Amino acid sequence: MVSSGGGAAGFGAATMIGRCLAAMLAASLLFGCGDDASKPAFNGTDITGADYARGFSLTDSRGHRRGLADFAGRAVAVFFGYTQCPDVCPTTLTQMAAVMEMLGQDAERLQVVFITVDPERDTPALLAEYMPLFDARFIALYGTRDETEKVTKDFRVFYRKSGDVSGNRYTVDHSAGLYLFDPAGRLRLYYKHGEQPGRIAADVRRLLAGE
Repeated sequence: MVSSGGGAAGFGAATMIGRCLAAMLAASLLFGCGDDASKPAFNGTDITGADYARGFSLTDSRGHRRGLADFAGRAVAVFFGYTQCPDVCPTTLTQMAAVMEMLGQDAERLQVVFITVDPERDTPALLAEYMPLFDARFIALYGTRDETEKVTKDFRVFYRKSGDVSGNRYTVDHSAGLYLFDPAGRLRLYYKHGEQPGRIAADVRRLLAGE
């Protein structure tokens, strides 16, 4: 009788311990999921892993070839436009200048790259004068007609001359989005025209922190 009672007590204790362990495991899994879920989404559209916008190899206003590898360790914001753009381009560049100001010392770890879709008129000298109007740290790049066609196709950027295309007074219709790469050179985020500088700056800080 004693032996039988002891066995029942032992079985009950084992069952209780098993239940406790199961509860602890469930709790750990729950909290683990909670940590991931608590991370807020980026303000920009997350396009991590996209099979486009893989990089560029173009020329800066000083005649040097530039690519993503030149900015390793920095986040890179890429925007397409042209210097005679009446509204979208200066607005975006002004917003990115505000982002730089908001970042403070971290601004040194963000490179803004402006790629012209009008290489016929955007000469190296003109690009060199245009960038400092917004921030002297911004870099403008240009390519040949074929290089421009290649890079815009890779970034899925639309552009087309309109107006007096036979002369030199045409305008260029073009996509107005902004692409953001992380310090490892990976494409991460996309912003439509008009995104608030504070929201972009917040995302840049997160990428610089390793997210």
